[in-house]
Amino acid sequence: MRKNFGSQSWLYPMPVLIVATYDANGNANAMNAAWGGIHDTNQLGVCIDPGHKTAENLKLHKAFTVSIGDAAHVVECDYVGIVSANKEPDKLKKANLHTEKSAFVDAPVIVELPMALECRLLSYDEKTGCAVGEIVNVSANESVLNEDGKISPEKFEPVTYDPVHHLYRKLGAVAGKAFADGEALK
Repeated sequence: MRKNFGSQSWLYPMPVLIVATYDANGNANAMNAAWGGIHDTNQLGVCIDPGHKTAENLKLHKAFTVSIGDAAHVVECDYVGIVSANKEPDKLKKANLHTEKSAFVDAPVIVELPMALECRLLSYDEKTGCAVGEIVNVSANESVLNEDGKISPEKFEPVTYDPVHHLYRKLGAVAGKAFADGEALK
């Protein structure tokens, strides 16, 4: 038996996406965007309400970065989501987050967050708030790489947003091997 909940914006896992942009004066800004993910090959889609400072910034610079929230920075990631840059222009400083300019797009990379997708804006829909960016680079701090030079989820500890309980959760243990385990049913 299943229980019906009606129309909800629930998805598991829901990544914690920290979108960073520059404003007209070159000041870095970031926000926590609850809705987003891979949109197409080498593209990322993220919902950003037109009233957010980030929407204004990404339209101006045609670029943004998306860092993935991690367990070590849950407080900072939550803060940039609950405080508006329209009211608090120094919210990155208050969150003790630092940025450096991306070498690939006109947008900041948040130093403390271990993984970032650096994107060139392809489109922004004012009605839906959907921004689509071409992923031109993915970068990761060496501290979260394994012996093979690939991102280690165990070292990275990315978090997801639990929309039902309003919690941040760490990703868990390995459950199977993609593109291999299903071979048993052939």
